[in-house]
Amino acid sequence: MPDVLALVDARLRTVLGEPDARAAVTFLGTDRIEVLRFAASEAADPGARYVRYATLGMSARPMTDPTAVLADPDRGPRAELVLTVRGQRADTDRVLRPLAVLAASPQVEGVVVAPGASLDTGAPLWPGAPFTSVLVAEPGGLVPDLELDPPRDPVVFLPLLPMTPNEAAWKRVHGAGALHERWLAHGTDLRDPLRAGVPLD
Repeated sequence: MPDVLALVDARLRTVLGEPDARAAVTFLGTDRIEVLRFAASEAADPGARYVRYATLGMSARPMTDPTAVLADPDRGPRAELVLTVRGQRADTDRVLRPLAVLAASPQVEGVVVAPGASLDTGAPLWPGAPFTSVLVAEPGGLVPDLELDPPRDPVVFLPLLPMTPNEAAWKRVHGAGALHERWLAHGTDLRDPLRAGVPLD
């Protein structure tokens, strides 16, 4: 079978272009995780510059339910993480290591990362960031799912939405859908690396 990470790398390049930087992080007892950086603009907002960070390595193995007795080497969900922020507003390149930590969490902690989940880094995502966690959004928008030869499950590319501590606490009580509605109602720019938390009263 073709190497999964080679196919994922090719999919990211096809959709996002050539990365202008990449960094690799290896944690004890885990596979190597890379984070690729892509500079981009969007047709809907041609004057703005965006930076996208995508992990490469999380999908090398399927995520396994921690209650499973045996891990299937082929079957199970596979994913990579994608974060998009407005460029040149903060030192967001320092997010590379926190992203790698999150991408390694299925191997380290035995968790299955899925839409609606909260992932906490325990520290600001980058220096001065008001965010210490992210909400995992639905895949299929920016980067289409990557189908693999059976019996392997497809690789999905999960967008990450930074959350302030108050937003994360509110989401734990009310759910991801309710937080999305708050963001939408207040016109929150989720790509602004300096944004304030949405009103939650």
